[in-house]
Amino acid sequence: MKFKKINLFFKKFDWLLFITICFLIILGLTLLYSVAIGSQSAQNLLNFNKQIVFFILGIFIIFTLAVFFDYRILIKFNWPLYIIGAGLLIAVLFFGKTIRGTTGWFDFGFFSFQPVEFVKIFLIIFLSKFFSDKAKYISQLKYLILSSLGVILLMALIVLQPDFGSALILFTIWVGLILLTGIKKSHLLFIVVLLVISSLILWFFIFQDYQKERVLVFLEPSSDPLGSGYNITQAMIAIGSGKIFGKGLALGSQSQLKFLPESQTDFIFAVLAEELGLAGIILLLALFGFLFYRLIKLAKKTHNNFALYLIVSVCILFFSQLVVNISGNLGLLPITGITLPFISYGGSSLIANMILIGLIESIAVRN
Repeated sequence: MKFKKINLFFKKFDWLLFITICFLIILGLTLLYSVAIGSQSAQNLLNFNKQIVFFILGIFIIFTLAVFFDYRILIKFNWPLYIIGAGLLIAVLFFGKTIRGTTGWFDFGFFSFQPVEFVKIFLIIFLSKFFSDKAKYISQLKYLILSSLGVILLMALIVLQPDFGSALILFTIWVGLILLTGIKKSHLLFIVVLLVISSLILWFFIFQDYQKERVLVFLEPSSDPLGSGYNITQAMIAIGSGKIFGKGLALGSQSQLKFLPESQTDFIFAVLAEELGLAGIILLLALFGFLFYRLIKLAKKTHNNFALYLIVSVCILFFSQLVVNISGNLGLLPITGITLPFISYGGSSLIANMILIGLIESIAVRN
């Protein structure tokens, strides 16, 4: 009997999805190592070693969730998980560590974690349960507003850090779900008006001067090329200099000579473009394209509405982070601190993403 269960697991486990994730992480590790040996920075090498540990831990999490965890249990715990997420966001405002102007990390000395990455998981579970129950009523304004309240509370707590990039990602997940579920044009107009009003309130009453400066520099990077526009300018120089096949690993002038800031996190895409060129960009986009293909294929197979919305939410999360990060590197969007999924350095981000993959594998095995 046990042999049959193990055999069934190996047959239903989505190995192509798992291998794609591994390839993406290995590509990210290659870039992290390139930056580390090129800059000869002990901290960068430490980050590389820590990312390997997170990778191994993430693989263990994926198989554990796929084999032993029934994702349907989450349906009963959507509210407790949501409350835990809100509690973490409140706690980090009082006890968190401030890094680059954002109070968003719990620092325990030997390790730290960013709760907003796990809050994304809790929100996905919360919205998946809500939409699986109320999808046919979402065209009614009452249910549209109810679905938004849970998102707005978490976004408000994240904005207080302030982390506008993560707040934008949460909003994108919600908008993506309501668009896919079905929404009246009048309600869509209501959301657009609300978004415009919120943007004006943020600009005049919430944004700090340095945050306004980021937006202005995004609109015109050349206005201050050696000051606020420096990061975007250097990123675009790095991307353009890579040409077809790049300069080679650890040979990129912008990334290795430290002209490119935050080369292991925010601007990892610029490192890839400079050192691996257009070929590296095509490889990256091909891997993500295949990842989305596997997720959509699994979503079409499932007969459980909760599972369907969970997979779609994860797809929206990864796609929005991919677009925001790459667009920021290309100067098409302001730099928001959103990492490139599975590629950028960050233990909290990598573990959270691999938990989501583990939940999807649990769906695949039990579909």
